[in-house]
Amino acid sequence: MNKKFHSGFVSLIGRPNVGKSTLMNLLIGEKISIISSKPQTTRNKIQTILTTDTMQVIFVDTPGIHKSKSKLGDYMVKSAETSLNDVDIVLYLIEPYEKIKDSDKAILERLKKVETPVFLVINKIDTIDKPELLKVIENYSKEYNFAEIIPLSALKGKNQETLLENIEKYYGNNGNTDLSTLSNISYSYLDTACATKSRIIVR
Repeated sequence: MNKKFHSGFVSLIGRPNVGKSTLMNLLIGEKISIISSKPQTTRNKIQTILTTDTMQVIFVDTPGIHKSKSKLGDYMVKSAETSLNDVDIVLYLIEPYEKIKDSDKAILERLKKVETPVFLVINKIDTIDKPELLKVIENYSKEYNFAEIIPLSALKGKNQETLLENIEKYYGNNGNTDLSTLSNISYSYLDTACATKSRIIVR
């Protein structure tokens, strides 16, 4: 029996310099966009394709959503926001700060206006301990009903397989916006769970 083959578009968004390009490079396996310690260095949408035996993912790496101070900044912000309604899944990448920054609150407000399913991807988990991570998850879950919450480390190459598995799982639902078959929080190394209304899968 032939396996079903799924495909779709995934948009990567977040504040400047949270590791979007680093994550995409890790998933694709080669350096394809600008990586710099200076924020706002990704100038245009960069589409790259990841193909496996069962799926094809077209990643759209967007500029960070930030407060614009120039015409170039206006273009970058508009580019990032436009991508949200043009894809099948939005990956919202954050750093693991317990307190939600004002700029992230602004992004969350924008996300509430789109219908695209959003995965919260918590980057740089190698910099915090498990109790701190649980607090981050709890705080963000109060602000938005994410389709998935996936902690990882793009720099260390930790837990990216779980992200790809959940993207493929969503595609397996043929783009159905009913996400009841998906786990709400997926991470392989966390052996404790906070009491929330969301289902938690610990691997």
